Amino acid sequence: MFGLVPFAKNIAKSDDDFNKLFDVFNEPFFHEPFAKMNSYVKSFKVDVKDTDNAYELTAELPGIAKENISLDYNKGYLTIKTTTTKSTEEKPAENADDKNEKPQEKYIRRERYVGEMQRSFYIDDIDEKNIKASYQDGILTVVLPKITKEEATTQINID
Repeated sequence: MFGLVPFAKNIAKSDDDFNKLFDVFNEPFFHEPFAKMNSYVKSFKVDVKDTDNAYELTAELPGIAKENISLDYNKGYLTIKTTTTKSTEEKPAENADDKNEKPQEKYIRRERYVGEMQRSFYIDDIDEKNIKASYQDGILTVVLPKITKEEATTQINID
């Protein structure tokens, strides 16, 4: 097919090729060992289901210990916050060139990662006192019971 502007596709393609030259500067120099984890840690997957009596929230948090999960409900916002710490340490090379090195200084690679992720959801008209949460096999499940219409309405006396 012909476009309205001749050679427009070729010009756009050459611009893309030119811009790809500079993509090298955005890539890490060495392979990042936690790259896959970092892309996942920035966010976690959550499903929110509306049932007749409650909202059911399911969050996928694989590899996160229960002790590292915080769950708060404040002014209509449910906040899930997690922290994680990972480290990688390889054993030193047995054939070190410098025999005067201290054994603890012979490490080849030591890397650390500390991450935190947080998500908040606005869920109004729920019974705060009866919120239930459980965590099993990397899945956090939160049940937020809805306030019945009778509970939501408050009679106000006029003076």
